[in-house]
Amino acid sequence: MKKRVVVRDKMQKGYVYDLTEPVGKHFDPAFRPELTPQQMLKLGVFGGRYMRDCRKEFPKAWFAKAKLHPEGVPGHSPELNFFKADASQPLSVWKKKGWIRKEDPRGWFQWYCRYFMGRRIPEEDARQIKRWRAIARHIAQLKKNCPSTSLRTGRKGDWSCRPVQRQAILHWAYDSRKM
Repeated sequence: MKKRVVVRDKMQKGYVYDLTEPVGKHFDPAFRPELTPQQMLKLGVFGGRYMRDCRKEFPKAWFAKAKLHPEGVPGHSPELNFFKADASQPLSVWKKKGWIRKEDPRGWFQWYCRYFMGRRIPEEDARQIKRWRAIARHIAQLKKNCPSTSLRTGRKGDWSCRPVQRQAILHWAYDSRKM
């Protein structure tokens, strides 16, 4: 069952890890993401900047309908995000805040993709799951400040209410379209 992955992309050369769990299975009971990495990439996250050079590491299907910023073009494209909002901070900010570890130099989403595929690193998994759970405060703010049903459209979740916060929540595998 164990499969070895050797990473060769722009940010990691020769990083090796083992997949010890089935894809999308055996998650920590405290970690119940609402979206898969493939769903997130299809919806539009991180301005399309994320994961462009590491496609060989993950299933091709994840990228078939992914919204990605053009390769070789600096920056990112917030218009590719589902809520068309720029909810990202530069990698330099993530590093300064201590959110980045050597195993996952792209941060939380890279960790999630590898966790989803079956990699387990108990201490790092616990740290990232704790960070994921902390997004609950943003969800509470969204629910408090945005009506559950739009008076204008009559649909559940008025997407025009707090689009940056909705996009940020989406970046953490919570389906903020349903809030």
